[in-house]
Amino acid sequence: MTSRTNLTINPQRLWDSLMETAAFGGTPKGGIKRLTVSDEDKRVRDWFKAECEKLGCTVEVDEVGNMFATRPGKRKDLAPIAMGSHLDTQPTGGKFDGVLGVLGALEAMCTLVDMGYETNAPIMIVNWTNEEGSRFAPAMLCSGVYAGVFTTEFAYSREDRQGIKLGDELARIGYKGKAKAGDIKFQAMFELHIEQGPILEAEAKMIGVVTGVQGMRWYEVTVTGQESHTGATPMGLRKNALLGAARMIEAIHQVGMNNLPGVASVGLLENRPNSRNVVPGEVFFTVDLRHPDEKVLDKMEAEYQTALPKIAAETGITVEEKRIWISPAVKFDAPLIDCVREGAAQAGYSTREMASGAGHDAAYIARVAPTTMVFVPCLGGISHNEAESTTLEECGAGSQVLLNAVLAYDGKLA
Repeated sequence: MTSRTNLTINPQRLWDSLMETAAFGGTPKGGIKRLTVSDEDKRVRDWFKAECEKLGCTVEVDEVGNMFATRPGKRKDLAPIAMGSHLDTQPTGGKFDGVLGVLGALEAMCTLVDMGYETNAPIMIVNWTNEEGSRFAPAMLCSGVYAGVFTTEFAYSREDRQGIKLGDELARIGYKGKAKAGDIKFQAMFELHIEQGPILEAEAKMIGVVTGVQGMRWYEVTVTGQESHTGATPMGLRKNALLGAARMIEAIHQVGMNNLPGVASVGLLENRPNSRNVVPGEVFFTVDLRHPDEKVLDKMEAEYQTALPKIAAETGITVEEKRIWISPAVKFDAPLIDCVREGAAQAGYSTREMASGAGHDAAYIARVAPTTMVFVPCLGGISHNEAESTTLEECGAGSQVLLNAVLAYDGKLA
């Protein structure tokens, strides 16, 4: 007789699915460029839907493109237990960020079906739309809509740098579903993910038991100077927007250094007119501040907002900045964290408790349902990079602990 303690996932099958889907938006350097609701995203969504339906799951899509694949349980009175993450990537993304959380959940579901194991509650896999925020800001947008953080209209109105709206792209690829965001319910969610940092690898631990997510704030900054001829404008009379922006970026870096373990980053910059013989007249850039403590994050924000106008005055330019997104620090659900501990112990894996430095859909879902995460190592802690790497064994370990944790939770519902 099959019991919940002897269900074993197939690591090779999981690895094969990771490699197969990596072709949807695959890059020459071995990564993935699969931006939200692009043609490549449609291909992987179609693949995922078909694979779930082969397992007998019912697949639903809500109005912001979130996908929910559900396998029935013994009890119809119980809401599903969800597993999931995202299938979109950064412009130079790797094969595992987000994808492991969806395909590791799919492998767990395959194992349940293969073994004919019937859970008490229905089991669900979720693919959240626009987790990365690289094409449409902010990040975790559509899990945020699900959790009531953003409105559907706000999500639809988000534009990429070419002025294309998310709502229009969802309709174009056929993933603007009919269900209202938030109407497809589940009672708890577990999210599997690569760590995206170096701690597990450095300490030779297989599983990260994630206790929460640090706070994050995003900003957009426009620096305005005056375009002029590089050969004819004396150095002392220039209003060089790029020079001012460069000094601001250095100051932002220092904000992070002053508030460790906080981080402060500039990752996107646009220089105009971007001509070799024109003094730059305008620069647009983004700022990302993070810290586990909201009070320290307040201090970081104040330091950043003090530094920019001071530098603008010194360089004869003007600056406008605005905060476009805030994600407060999150603490995950203690009983679900216990299920992850139990699941890792059952599989015989070493563990390390940790907070997530990166943002995840689980951070918003924690507002509306009990939630936690499972981390596995990634080589060198590198992520958001085509060189992102983990192993078949590490992926398998994560999927096994995910399945064990879900079944531990389900066992309490008998």
